[in-house]
This record gives sequence, C-alpha cells and structure tokens, in this order.
Amino acid sequence: MTESRPPAAPASATIATIADEVGVSVATVSKVLNGRSDVAPETRARVEESLERNRYRRRTKRQPTSTGQLDLVFHEFDSEWAMEIMRGVEAVTSAAGVGVTVSQLGGAHSPSAQWLDAVLARRPLGVLFVLCHLTEPQQQQLQRQLIPFVVVDTDSATSASVPTVGSNNWNGGLLATRHLLELGHRRVAIISGPQDVLCSRARAAGFQFAHDEAGLTVDPTLVRYGSFYVDAGYRHGMELLTRADRPTAIFAGSDMQAMGVLRAARQLGLRVPEDLSVIGYDNLPVAAWIGPALTTINQPLRDMAGTATHMLLDLARGVELSTSRIDLVTELIVRESTAPPPDHP
Repeated sequence: MTESRPPAAPASATIATIADEVGVSVATVSKVLNGRSDVAPETRARVEESLERNRYRRRTKRQPTSTGQLDLVFHEFDSEWAMEIMRGVEAVTSAAGVGVTVSQLGGAHSPSAQWLDAVLARRPLGVLFVLCHLTEPQQQQLQRQLIPFVVVDTDSATSASVPTVGSNNWNGGLLATRHLLELGHRRVAIISGPQDVLCSRARAAGFQFAHDEAGLTVDPTLVRYGSFYVDAGYRHGMELLTRADRPTAIFAGSDMQAMGVLRAARQLGLRVPEDLSVIGYDNLPVAAWIGPALTTINQPLRDMAGTATHMLLDLARGVELSTSRIDLVTELIVRESTAPPPDHP
C-alpha cells in the first residue's frame, strides 16, 4: 500500500513566477517584498497570499541595506516600567555598538499596517515588541524580509515559534498572596492589570491558587482588573476601601497601581501597614523610596529586556536559538507596607 502525501509546495518559486501567478509585474512583487507603500492594498494582499502559498523566501541571508538599528516597540511608553525595559535593552545594544529606534503603539497591542510598512522599508536588524503582539500575517511579512523579532512580556499567548521572554507571573501572584495570607489576612483584594492581557490573568490565577492551597474561598467582588497605572489603583482602591466589609490587604498587580492604592488609603485616613497592607508588583526603583517602602514582587525587567535583546542580536547574526521561550524567576521583596491585620492576635 502506498502512503499518500499532501502535494509539496513549489520549491523553485521566484519573483517572476509569483508575478505570473498573480498577474502583476515583477516590479510590483519586488515592491511588496521590500515593504514599499505604493502598492494597492488589494494587490498587496494577493501578492502576499501567493508568496505564502508558494513558501517564497529570499535566497540571501541578509540584505546589505539593513541598518545597524534595532526597533524597540512599546504598546505604551509612559511609565517607569517602560524605562526599566529601556535600560535593559540599552545595556546590551551599547556594548554591541547597535542603535535603537523607540516607538509606541498608542495603547494598541498590535501594530498597524502603516507602522509595519515603515519598519519593512527601514529594514532594521530586528524588532523587539514589548507587551504587544503580531498577527500571523504580520509575522509572515517580517519573516519574508528576514527581519527577526522577539516579544517581551507578551500580552497574549504566542505560538512556540515566536521567540518570547517573560517572567513567571503565576508564581509572582502566588508569592504575593501567600505572603498576605501567612500574615493572617483573610479578606485580600487583588487589582490586576487589564483582563485581556496574559500576565494579568496569570497573576490573578496565582492569587486564586494561594487561596485554594490555604483552604480559603475568594470573594469575587474583591477581584478587580485595572490598567497597571496609578489612576486604576486609586479608583479601585477607593471603591474597595469605602466598603463596609473592606479588605485588610490589597495585592496590586503593579507598583504603579499600588501607589494609587496608597494614595486612596491616605485620603481615607487609613494607615499602612497598621490598618491596611499593600503589596505591589515589578519592584521598580521608586518602590524602595516611597513611604512606607513598598513590599513587592521583583520582576527582573532589565534582565528580561537584556535577554530578549541578546536573542534578537543572535537571530540577526543567523544564530539559531536553543529555546524560543524564556521565563525568568520572580521573587518576593518584603519591605514596610505589609503587616498582620489589626485584629490578628
């Protein structure tokens, strides 16, 4: 019996055969491959579909027109968190003699077609995405141009083929919540990040597991999702702390949100940690200097960024990665903002 196999894709696809199949000129196919913007969207889509169907790949390793720059892309760039990522990237690129172009997506988690066109035309050594992701067609566009990319702290699940660097968010949520429960707190609230972001859900899952292992039930009204920023911590903090059955401890899914909670507590006349324990996440430099100094989960942001940058530079040199997913360790940093609850014996 002869084993049937699916037909193999053409192995000898060239720009000319792609152009002939789509019914356009060779110049048009070349423009699409080079990220030129002067191609009609419908034509571009047909050409890209043919390129993918024929598994077309450039025959050369790298184009000599590539710049000595990396593109660093944030979904949003307006916090100390982003600055820590920047410091980690810069430490590696400066030693390697590579420049960095920084951009942000204005809060969006996926780049626009116009942004991607500009990157394709610029042809950087590689692209580092922070808390954002690429659609499958966008990944294919970069791959066809041989522009490598790595994702830091992805906002959503990625395929195994996408190089990604993160931290153990689930364990971080577990450590933070376990610390509060071991102090004697039984009404613990969480203000995680956006619910549609993977790391936010992972931290909330660690919060839930800590309760499960302690044999405690989570009050669903104490589970909140914010934005990672101060205003969300303040808003949710005010709502939680003005309840008749207010929590005695709050786990904020970021140090910035923890600062918002601290502000809400001050305005309500609550002392931290005597009346309320607060724990953050990230271990930003400011966490050690605010009053009281913030107990937090250390997320090694600089190391995450540096690791991702090394991976990206390796890919740009044609070095095959030993693994496509790296999660760095998180750890509890105990300072002054957590203590046993007021009624704890």
